[in-house]
Amino acid sequence: MAKDFDLYERELWAGRAPAYERGFAHVTRYLVGPLLDTAGVTDGTRLLDVGTGPGIVSAAATGRGATVAAIDADPDMADTARRNVPGLDVRVAILPDVPFPDASFDAVAGNFVINHVGAPEVVLAELRRVLRPAGRLALSCWVMPGSGALAIVREAIEAAGVPWPDDIPQPPFLEHGETTAFRRLVAGAGFTDVTVDEVTWEHVVDPEVWWETGALSRVGTNGVIVGRQDAATVERIKTEYDRIIAGYAVADGKVALPAHALLAGAAR
Repeated sequence: MAKDFDLYERELWAGRAPAYERGFAHVTRYLVGPLLDTAGVTDGTRLLDVGTGPGIVSAAATGRGATVAAIDADPDMADTARRNVPGLDVRVAILPDVPFPDASFDAVAGNFVINHVGAPEVVLAELRRVLRPAGRLALSCWVMPGSGALAIVREAIEAAGVPWPDDIPQPPFLEHGETTAFRRLVAGAGFTDVTVDEVTWEHVVDPEVWWETGALSRVGTNGVIVGRQDAATVERIKTEYDRIIAGYAVADGKVALPAHALLAGAAR
């Protein structure tokens, strides 16, 4: 039987902060600038960074002169953000809990966090609550089902004949990971002037680094599945991985992995 999704997420990310910062954070940082632009973050903006992770959004917003508070569900992620952004007001909170009073912020931004919650509509209502009237929301998520950079390891797992484990739940956000559905979700929470744009970029990386950070370091569900296998099965997955990722080869022995995301903006 599959676990409760929110419980699974807590177990999934526990202790993974260093591995995430070393690997996948280099992919998600691409959208930090567009995310803050969509949220209207400038000098003096009071911003809540939701699911701050290693604090990349908070650091960029602080650099713009914003006054930033941040939350993350994982204590190690919160500690990492504090280290990376000295003086940051970062609190451990598990969404939909947002430990701030009504109308506390001019803007709320979340970079690839809404796809990690069990009840996105409840989370959106809370984010709207802490925004002042006419405050701005900006959220990014992956196009679903994941493709390109998000799917290489999963495709290798499937090609190696490894089944999806019965106890790992499918993400509830799966049905919202396309433009129209994401817009409908945000508007349904009471936001206005909702826009959703699809954004595509390439992550250029050494394929062995991507294997280590995307498959062997247990970041994300693909990493969990690989981590459960015996050595022979891992080698079989790696053989399929090498075959698949070779199709993305560029110069200097690296690969260019496409990343496909959605960026939503809205007003309270």
